[in-house]
Amino acid sequence: MTAIEIEYCVPCGFLERAEDIQHALLEQFGDRLDRVALVTGDHGVLTVAVDGDVVWDKAEDDYDVDEITRRVRDAV
Repeated sequence: MTAIEIEYCVPCGFLERAEDIQHALLEQFGDRLDRVALVTGDHGVLTVAVDGDVVWDKAEDDYDVDEITRRVRDAV
């Protein structure tokens, strides 16, 4: 099974975005995942990692939950 970590910047207020991503991933892949964990961070971070490999990073990619879901699908 697969573990997903969503690291988000607490001071930036990215919790809501992280929760939106978490919700979308659990709806789409819930039965195939061990966990979708929210990990606190800072310095503007918002990343999604599948089994330790970053598949989406706010610093490089536009925020699009559908795109994030597609990237996770490719990695799961």
